[in-house]
Amino acid sequence: MSVPTRTLFGVPVASLTMEETVARCAHMVRSGVAAHHVVINAAKVVLMKDQPRLREAIARCDLISADGQPIVWASRLFGRSLPERVAGIDLMERLLAESERAGWPVFFLGATADVLEAFEASVRGRFPGIVVAGGHHGYFQDDAAVADTIRRSGAKLLFVAMPSPRKEFFIAEQGDRLGPLFTMGVGGSFDVWAGRTRRAPLWMQRAGLEWFHRFLQEPRRMWRRYLVGNLRFALILMREAR
Repeated sequence: MSVPTRTLFGVPVASLTMEETVARCAHMVRSGVAAHHVVINAAKVVLMKDQPRLREAIARCDLISADGQPIVWASRLFGRSLPERVAGIDLMERLLAESERAGWPVFFLGATADVLEAFEASVRGRFPGIVVAGGHHGYFQDDAAVADTIRRSGAKLLFVAMPSPRKEFFIAEQGDRLGPLFTMGVGGSFDVWAGRTRRAPLWMQRAGLEWFHRFLQEPRRMWRRYLVGNLRFALILMREAR
């Protein structure tokens, strides 16, 4: 299945709707081969600018989606329009539902141990029939050992909730050890489902203000990422437009 893409900020972003993305991911899982899905947003564009190695890792992924509304707006500005935003947290929920229906075992990697426990409880509450192959917190040193654990679990999908670029580098470097499974980075989704943070109202999501809602919840921790990062994204956008 070929995927139409639009080159944005040096990487090929899939020009797919949410429904089409879910179908494509499900196809990857059923194919039984290793596949890596990643999302990009304004913060990750800034990181890619600072770290070419991250941009290269993302460019090699099998499927790249526009998680942030500003990426969709940028695609229209550049004349390479994407159909819609494909938010990672929403895609994760859709794939968990697919996993429950198909009996695909899933593995959760990331966050702190207590957040991971609360997240898994939330998942089981929403999808009682889901098969959880295992889980591991995101604070570890031996990447190879964790990758071996994931492979031995028999999981078909791996959801990784670690910061960028940590999660992208882990998946890229441990791909052979992880084996033939579908991997997806989900950022702070575990914290939201665990009730540690709240997601922005729908109107803020559509207005591209989800970052501001997160900033209001954790201003001391997030000010640099969002205030400085968004300014840098705007400058990158202007240079790209020229």
